[in-house]
Amino acid sequence: MRFVPQRVLLPGGAQAPVVPAVTVDGQLQLPATARRVGWWDGGAQAGDPFGSVVLAGHVDSKTEGVGFFARLLGVRRGEVVVLRGAGRTASYRVVSIGSVRKDALATQSGAFDQTTAHRLVLITCTGAYDVARGGYEENLVVTAEPLGPAQ
Repeated sequence: MRFVPQRVLLPGGAQAPVVPAVTVDGQLQLPATARRVGWWDGGAQAGDPFGSVVLAGHVDSKTEGVGFFARLLGVRRGEVVVLRGAGRTASYRVVSIGSVRKDALATQSGAFDQTTAHRLVLITCTGAYDVARGGYEENLVVTAEPLGPAQ
């Protein structure tokens, strides 16, 4: 029962629409609006037997203020994240929270690994804001394991 995520529900009940996100020149293209979350279309779908379902979103925006994934900064191990789409639901329990330098996200974090056991990986920006570069120095990576098969 695999499906493309269309909504993500974070602990506390906040939810946001999820839209497909592609990679261009090795960079994941996030949704233009900070209120939406992108699902990496090169990764697993919810309910797949293996691989990482990767969702990424903005922590904030110059024009919109606080982004939906700013809520990830308060997520704790053991909490549950739910994905919905195509009339189906998949629930995941947070097992790890960490940060990695932006330049190491794709190569050293394992966030995009498709050979791993099935899991959900949530990514947003964190760390110091580098005004000269116009971006944050690190990415927050939240990993969650399925609480059973998708329903």
